[in-house]
Amino acid sequence: MSIIGTVAAILTTSAFVPQAIKTIRTRNTEGLSLPTFTMLFLGTVLWTIYGIGIGDKPIIYANIITGFLAGIIVCLKLNAVFFVKKK
Repeated sequence: MSIIGTVAAILTTSAFVPQAIKTIRTRNTEGLSLPTFTMLFLGTVLWTIYGIGIGDKPIIYANIITGFLAGIIVCLKLNAVFFVKKK
């Protein structure tokens, strides 16, 4: 089962990375939902805590990476919503 968990963690994290990289590079969050990315960030924090609790490294590492990237996107989105002036 550990192999399945590792492959699942690699696939789901890898699937999210291109979107995160594009958003971080362009700083364009216009088409992204703040509630969705906030829930994703909080979910990855909880999954990380759960992974630590059961000692599952694939869960821990995948969710640390995804949570970090989702957190950056949430910050960019909040900046766009509250501080960037619309033209």
